[in-house]
Formats: sequence, structure tokens, C-alpha cells
Amino acid sequence: MITTTSPRDGVVVETSISPTSPEGVERVVASAADAFTELSGWSRDRRATLLELMAEHVERHRDELVEIADRETALGQARLGGELSRSMFQLRLFATAVRDGCYLEAAIDHAGDTPLGPGPDIRRMLVPLGPVAVFGSSNFPFAFSVLGGDTASAIAAGCPVILKAHGSHPLTSELSAAALREAVAEAGAPSGTVGVVYGQAAGVGVVRHPLVTAVSLTGSLGAARVIQAAIDEREEPIPFFGELSSLNPLLVTPAGARQRGDEIVDGLSASVLGSAGQLCTKPGIAFVPRGTDGDDIVAGLVARFEAAPSATLLNTRIRTSFDEIEARLLAAGADKVAEGARADGGSFSVAPTLLEVGAEAFTGALAEECFGPLLVAVRYDDVDQALAAIDKVPGSLTATVQGVADEEGLPELFHRLEPRAGRLLFNQYPTGVRVSWAQHHGGPWPATNTQHTSVGVTAIRRWLRPVAWQNAPQAVLPVELRDGEPSIPIRIDGGLVLPVGR
Repeated sequence: MITTTSPRDGVVVETSISPTSPEGVERVVASAADAFTELSGWSRDRRATLLELMAEHVERHRDELVEIADRETALGQARLGGELSRSMFQLRLFATAVRDGCYLEAAIDHAGDTPLGPGPDIRRMLVPLGPVAVFGSSNFPFAFSVLGGDTASAIAAGCPVILKAHGSHPLTSELSAAALREAVAEAGAPSGTVGVVYGQAAGVGVVRHPLVTAVSLTGSLGAARVIQAAIDEREEPIPFFGELSSLNPLLVTPAGARQRGDEIVDGLSASVLGSAGQLCTKPGIAFVPRGTDGDDIVAGLVARFEAAPSATLLNTRIRTSFDEIEARLLAAGADKVAEGARADGGSFSVAPTLLEVGAEAFTGALAEECFGPLLVAVRYDDVDQALAAIDKVPGSLTATVQGVADEEGLPELFHRLEPRAGRLLFNQYPTGVRVSWAQHHGGPWPATNTQHTSVGVTAIRRWLRPVAWQNAPQAVLPVELRDGEPSIPIRIDGGLVLPVGR
């Protein structure tokens, strides 16, 4: 049987959930493939209604979901309640996007003369891929797991989802899937629209299955390599969308340190220490100028870290990695300048830790993500020295500048940082990722292995592929591409046409 472990006290409890057998994997995937035949033919309005029903059924289970997730993750009911609200918001946002229809990238070029001679009628839009596999994350039991944006965007696209439940929260995953299945039943959707498997072997089996058309993961580089190896064994390759490892460098400019030092101490310490530092967007490395102003910032951070209580991590693997990575950073030349409350040996807790190193001594060995409440402060003499050090940091989801809006050189600074990250921030902090139309949650390797996002409306693009119809009768075209008043934004003969009333 699958077990669940309480991070607060390390107590292991056996559940009634069994690891999914190879035969079980076959049944789940086959059911998803059957569901795809029907779901992909649903109208956009019907899929949007399904997403809205999913949000409603999740809300009905709110109290129980938060309670179980807190037992399995120790993230706290306030944080988990907010995350669950985010999951429901994602489901409803994708319902809005599906009804809007602009995600389809629809276009029509009517037959006619062109500068190159007579041209045929061509109509193009995006269509769903097929059944997709989603691997849940340890640190977001709702927003990046069974109830997460990958599930919402895939269903929005018309793709059934096969979820690999994370071992850190199996009971949360089980109840989450039950809530979604209630909505599936009420909407009259095929039962295979949402499937769940348990255990690493089952997850690998899903990836290898020839009927699965894409895979997503929010997790570690090690897990990504296992998934990629399974994809490489397939006769037919499929896309893999991984959100993996990110240090999220933060640069305090000299003007920022001089004029906003106390504010930066407050914001940076809260961003690093929140959720026990277990956020993929946590600033793991901060570049702080030398001199009195920078010294004051570091002193403020020292005070915050020393006053911080011990932080409970999600599982024993993360707990062990925290110690191992801290030891490697110290061996690479960093100095420990602050430590919070010592960890309780009876649980997965650790002491919040602040390390410091000079920019001239900064090497790639110090550019390692530590999942947990640890920050490396890199002291620099001038901005060029800081940027040279940032160039040694692997690609990240985010890069942040803490400065002053009218200071000289900001455009050049952002231009230098742009290749290093997928989201650039000014005087804010990367934790607390907004779910919206404009959001991008991705970045250069190893932050992600893709140009797409896993947060926001354009996350739906991962589960779609383009198809063009040439000289096709109206009856065989998707309704969105047929002649008449357009129901969605569509480009016709090069011009953008909006539906009536838009």
C-alpha cells in the first residue's frame, strides 16, 4: 500500500491506495484514449461548462481538501486555502479563454489571386493533441498537481488528463481527483477525462504508453531525466514540458540599497522564508553592493534569518538535500552569516540560513538551487561585476531588479538580464505568481525545457497542434472555420476580424 508521511512529526501512515499495476496503467490510458474521441468533439461552450463545474465541486470539498493537504505537507491552512482558491480561479479562467476562442489562432485565406498566382482556399487552427500525462509537484498539492493549471489547460484544450499523483500527498491527490470526477459525471463527460495513477513505475509506464501524446512535470531535474529517458524509449517521440530548477537571481542596485534598504530587507526575507522557502520562484541568490548601504541590507537580513523559526520541509528527500547542498555551498567558498532556529530532529525541519560570498570569488559551484529557506548574498563592487557573476547563474524562471525607477542605466541592465530569465521584475518579488492572460512561467534551461508557460492562459498552447484544411467542404471544417459571422477572433485574408459585439 501507498503510505503518507506527516512532515511535522515524521509519522508514517498506511493508506488504502495501492500502487497502480501495469494492467491498471493500461486501463487508465485506454479509458483516456476513448474519452478523447468524444471530448475533442465537444463544443467550446460545453468544455467551458465542464471546467466551471470542476471549480464548483472543488469548492464543495474545500475544508476536507485543505485539512488533508495540511497533514501531508505542513504548508499551513492559510497558505493551502489560498492555493486552493487559485486552483479554482485557474479552472474558471480557462473556461473564459475557451469561450473566447482566441487561443485557437484561427485563420482563413480565401481562394484567389496572389502575387505568386492563383492561391487555394486554406483554413488553419489549433486542435487538441490527445491524452496527456501530468506529474504533480510536491510543493503545490493543488495549483501544480491534480487540481493544477496543467489539468485545467489540458481539459480546456480538449485533452483527457492522466495524473501521476505525487508521493508526498497521495490522500490529497485522491480526494482532488474524486472532486474532478464528480464534475465529469455531472457534465456528462466520458469517465476517462480524468485518470490518476500512483507510484513511480506507473508514472513511467504512462509516459511509455503509445496512446499518450504529451507529458508535463513540475519537479526536479532528476525526475525530468527519468521522464525523458522513458520518452526516448518510445517508438514515437512526444513533447515533454518540464518546469525544473531555478535560482531566480535578484540584483539590488546601489541606488536601491541607498534609498530603499529597509523595504528590500522586508520584501526579500519574506520572499525567501515564505512557504519554508519551497517555491520554484524563491530568490535563491541576491546580489548586494558593498559599502555601508549594502552592509545595512545584509545586517537586516541577518536579523530576519536569526529570528526566523525552524522551517518544516515537505519530505525526507528535500530535507536531506537541504543539508547536502548547504555543505556544498560552504565548501565552494560561501560563509554562513546567519542561522535561524535549529531544526527539530524528530521532523523534516531545518534552520533558515543566510550565506555570503564576494562576487570576485563567485563560481558556478555556488549557483546551485537549494529548495528550502536558504539565501546566498553575493557582495559586488560595481554593477558590471555583479552582471559578470549573474552570467554564471543557470537560466531561471525570473530575474529581479530592486532599484529606483529613475536611476541611470536601467534599460541596459534589463537588456543584460533578459536572456537569463522568462520573467523580469522591478521592485517586486517573484514568489506569488499571478494567474493571468499575460503571465509567463518559463525560462531558459534548466528552469524549463520549453518556450511555453505552465501558468496563465497561454499554457493551453502546449496541448494543441496546428492543422490546415485546403479546399475543404464546409461540412468537414471545424465550426470556427466555416463561412458566416465569426464566433471567435479570426484572421481572414490577413485582417483580424472580431465577433459581432467584441
